[in-house]
Amino acid sequence: MTRTNLRVAITQAEPEWFDLAGTVKKTIDLINEAAKGGARLVAFPEVWITGYPGWICLYIAQAIISPQGELVMLRRKIKPTHVERAIFGDGSGRDLDNVVELDFGTEIGKVKVGTLACWEHTQPLLKYHTYSQGQVVHISMWPPVEPDVGPDGPGPYSISAEGALNLSQAYAIEGGAYVLHCTAVCNEKGIETMKTSDAMLFSQPGGGHSAAVGPDGRRLTLPLGGGDPTVEGIVYADLDLERVVTNRGFLDVVGHYSRPDLLWLGVDKQQKEAIVHRLRE
Repeated sequence: MTRTNLRVAITQAEPEWFDLAGTVKKTIDLINEAAKGGARLVAFPEVWITGYPGWICLYIAQAIISPQGELVMLRRKIKPTHVERAIFGDGSGRDLDNVVELDFGTEIGKVKVGTLACWEHTQPLLKYHTYSQGQVVHISMWPPVEPDVGPDGPGPYSISAEGALNLSQAYAIEGGAYVLHCTAVCNEKGIETMKTSDAMLFSQPGGGHSAAVGPDGRRLTLPLGGGDPTVEGIVYADLDLERVVTNRGFLDVVGHYSRPDLLWLGVDKQQKEAIVHRLRE
């Protein structure tokens, strides 16, 4: 393994539904398994660990823990998707800082790693802001996603397994970064626990379609279990980080292939309060 190679692990697993301690234990087991497989970076799906409300709200949160064991990033999904808004609250300006630099030691060095959740990968402005932070590896977190069954299916193509992977591949092309496309699994236990057998989503066993995507958008890994979406496990990939530099030599949407004199993005990271008092002049 050369100095520019980073071995990553992309999990494809079912959480212990509504069981915080059980899912934490499963998380630790998966991390230990990934470490035995030589991985230096491990990715998990969206809403993987059940948590507790932040005051009176629940949030779809993401965390990055460094190789040194420090919590170096904690953010919330800035806008929950569709029916998620019945449960989860909005993020704030501070959640726009979603890329951090991780130190993998002298063999590999420091690598910028970022993350977004699910349909945040459809948000052009949010994606562009993330690209601007210079990430080399991007973790794309998804829930269980079912295969597309055509125009008569229950949901839009963009939330299907194929549509979600297409969004991650487009993200890799635009951002010139490796993408760890990480999906969860929902099998019979999850369907029974959540009572979703007649729902638009999570009605069929499966949902697992984890993959690694190169900075040119090419899928780099084979599906687990020969493509069986009910299979749990870990997808491994060895990332040649020099390929990011090569690809950005062709396409850099926030650098040489941009026109900030004509088009630019405004960002306001200030956290807003519900009530602001001002004195009359």
